Amino acid sequence: MAHSFPLPEHGAVLAEVRMVRRAGVVGLRSLSTPELSRIVHRPGHSGTATGPATVEQLLRTAVAGIGGGTLQTAAEYSLGLAAGTRDWPAADRRRRAAQVYGVSIERFRKHHELMVLGQIAERILLIAATDTDTDTDTDTATASVTGTAPADGQRPDPGAVPVALPGLAASHRTLHPLVHGRRTTVTVHTHSVDLLRDIDVVVSPCNTYFALPAPFKSSVAATLRRAGARKDPTGGLVEDSVHDELWGWAARNGMPGRAALPGTVAATSAGALGEQGIRRLYHAAVAVPRPDSNDYDVPPTVVTRSVAAAFALLAREADDHDPPLRSLCLPLLGAGRGGLSPLESFGALWPAVEAELARGAPWEVHFVMRRHANADLVERLLTGPPSRTHQ
Repeated sequence: MAHSFPLPEHGAVLAEVRMVRRAGVVGLRSLSTPELSRIVHRPGHSGTATGPATVEQLLRTAVAGIGGGTLQTAAEYSLGLAAGTRDWPAADRRRRAAQVYGVSIERFRKHHELMVLGQIAERILLIAATDTDTDTDTDTATASVTGTAPADGQRPDPGAVPVALPGLAASHRTLHPLVHGRRTTVTVHTHSVDLLRDIDVVVSPCNTYFALPAPFKSSVAATLRRAGARKDPTGGLVEDSVHDELWGWAARNGMPGRAALPGTVAATSAGALGEQGIRRLYHAAVAVPRPDSNDYDVPPTVVTRSVAAAFALLAREADDHDPPLRSLCLPLLGAGRGGLSPLESFGALWPAVEAELARGAPWEVHFVMRRHANADLVERLLTGPPSRTHQ
């Protein structure tokens, strides 16, 4: 049976996660964590452990839900959840987490740490949003899949029509935020950027030299480069379309070896992504490399400027295409290695989007992100607490 449970504020959960980072899980007993404890003992959730043990299990579940990679590893070190780090001092745990990202301790403290702890808080809120107990027997689990509960002593009907599992969030959400007194429509896609279909323009983050990352990497820009390349039937590279076109744009504009003004946007075709209905890529120069280092900065003001420039470019070239360009999709610019948290990234790009929607521009606006926790964040910011089902 579902129970009503008011979700705590993200800021309150984040504040308690930051307390745990300083003390480590070994110091949980001495901490006051009322919001985390309230989530642990929410209605419909059963458990035999009490006190710090349940809060630690909540944190472990939230970190495990991040889904692996450097983000999860850094989260484990930050809280002392990684093997052998339980009693490490906070400074040692921060140093090891910074090493995961290959950045200095100071840069990690100012940029990456907030992102890591914010993601832990998002996962905790996602757990809290699941009001029903997850300890179900086989028949109940089968009922969740088929939509019908078997009678006592009977086996589930294999012919029952399956429905969506209640714990799985949709990959596409249609939201209707209120902008300057009127309802508008935006769509949030929760999957890899190369799975987008039938969107005219996709914005790709880039550095100010318009140098694309290697195609085997996992960033948005690398993924779009890889997906836009033309290959032979065996998968061999025939044409690195996106890279070659962007290099050509830089050459025509006198850019090789010279940095562009942060916020500059360059347009190319989508290469092989055209077969999926993607017609243009807008490369936004949001990442400013640091001299003599492998790091770069993504100022939020540059994100705002880039999004505004992307809409301006869309307005200039929309009618040059047949049919005209009308839809544009934005990732969370700077929220990867750029050091911005998802909240900072969306907070920087939304003002430019809102300005377009407020003036009644004809564009269809889309956002794309890999993690459902980030999609939940966007939904809360635009419309309030996320619902369990979406269009």
